[in-house]
Amino acid sequence: MSARATAVPIDVARLIVTTLNLEVAPEAIDPDESLFGEGLGLDSIDALELALAISREYGLELRSDDARNRQVFASLRSLTDYIDETRTR
Repeated sequence: MSARATAVPIDVARLIVTTLNLEVAPEAIDPDESLFGEGLGLDSIDALELALAISREYGLELRSDDARNRQVFASLRSLTDYIDETRTR
């Protein structure tokens, strides 16, 4: 069994901020705050860009037609948990 590092919310937050050029400090993103709408304010285009960046960084595939996407992208915590469960690197 190979050991792999656990995804850390602050690292995923940095990826979000860097990928989307957000004007917020990664540390300021509440792990339980919504990433979309009233929370961080991301939209569907942001989700596509973020899915591509996560795919590259963590070696996992996020498909636009996956029924779990709303749950996966609900918050920084849920996204980090999903990365931990499915990543290949």
